[in-house]
Amino acid sequence: MNKKIRFGLIGCSKRGTGLLTGVLIPMLEENILLCATCDKYIDRAENAAEAVEKAGYPKPFVTADYKELIAKGNLDAVIISSSWETHVEIATAFMRAGIPVGLEVGGAYSLNDCWKLVNTYEETGTHCMLLENCCYGKRELMLLNMVRSGILGEIVHCAGGYQHDLRSEITGGPETKHYRFLNYLNRNCENYPTHELGPIAKLLNINNGNRLVSLASFASSSRGLNEYIQKNLKSDDRLADLEFAQGDIVTTVIKCAKGQTIQLTLDTTLPRSYSRGFTVRGTAGSYFEDTDSFFFDGEHDKFEFNGRGLWGNAAEYEEKHLHKLWRNFDPKGGHDGMDWMVLHAFFDAVEKKAKPPIDVYDTVTYMCISALSEESIALGGQPVAIPDFTQGKWYRRTDLCETEYALDQKQPFNEIF
Repeated sequence: MNKKIRFGLIGCSKRGTGLLTGVLIPMLEENILLCATCDKYIDRAENAAEAVEKAGYPKPFVTADYKELIAKGNLDAVIISSSWETHVEIATAFMRAGIPVGLEVGGAYSLNDCWKLVNTYEETGTHCMLLENCCYGKRELMLLNMVRSGILGEIVHCAGGYQHDLRSEITGGPETKHYRFLNYLNRNCENYPTHELGPIAKLLNINNGNRLVSLASFASSSRGLNEYIQKNLKSDDRLADLEFAQGDIVTTVIKCAKGQTIQLTLDTTLPRSYSRGFTVRGTAGSYFEDTDSFFFDGEHDKFEFNGRGLWGNAAEYEEKHLHKLWRNFDPKGGHDGMDWMVLHAFFDAVEKKAKPPIDVYDTVTYMCISALSEESIALGGQPVAIPDFTQGKWYRRTDLCETEYALDQKQPFNEIF
């Protein structure tokens, strides 16, 4: 890149700091310049700025008010990693100022918030990219390649989950000022849908020849957090008598315009090992993340009652089907290299003034699941419609991303006509 991209980091808590130390500071050697750190808790912003300075770079401007960064007018881009409920307000403010936004993941609180992002983009032309790192996972991109090649046949069902024991993080929220605590206390929904949905949406061509039509969500009772508190915190702890609204397991089923179904699972308040449960089911074969295995029709029939014999066989398919972005890539940064890739994708689009690979329509389509699942759960699992945020353009879009880090997308309309 000929000119360094001047950007600001808003939100310097756990996620923001992780991005900073794991990816952004190493990337400062390449093409970017961190000009400002911002957090409502000024000590966090100051600590982030000092980390940049200790790494040998100029100390960024520090502020607790993101509006100061807009007023200064010297940024080419901004990364927002603040609490979920602040995302839309901050993102739309920067978009109206003509500053592209890289938005950390989190679910929406209302459809109105989603439409605000869409309307702001359509009014200003300023891009907003959801920084959904899981779209760049090694297996996720490999499956994208395989689905495109037709090796799994016609895809009819996919599944994924955010299955991660967060009991310690959530119950420590009052001390660490973690936004998850109040969400689990007051909301009952699929509150973190984008990790699982993003990669699935890409391989199903959502917003580019297909779309999400409706969903129904169901939540179990909420027991995990209270039992954890009783076992691990003091008997007189102020959390002991709280009733958490968030169900321990939330199951969401989505129907697509082209007939596929998607199952999402939120599972964060019971003991378990981490998994995103990525599953792809086609007429010719299937992939199962939890065992990292493929089952191909006619090839693996003898393993019908001995599935363990296939565990780990996905590695055998890497040589032929590994995505080009992962060939000769030495994983660096957080989350096994996914953070590095998604941030490079964002800055690549900013430099080229191009549509990002996860655009504003994708962003709100993934985020809206939280608000709609909350509604469906409150109605006893009643199906609710998912808006078409492209407003009729989903089956005829031609403005696909063509940057270096583009996620390959099929364009059925162009193929037919």
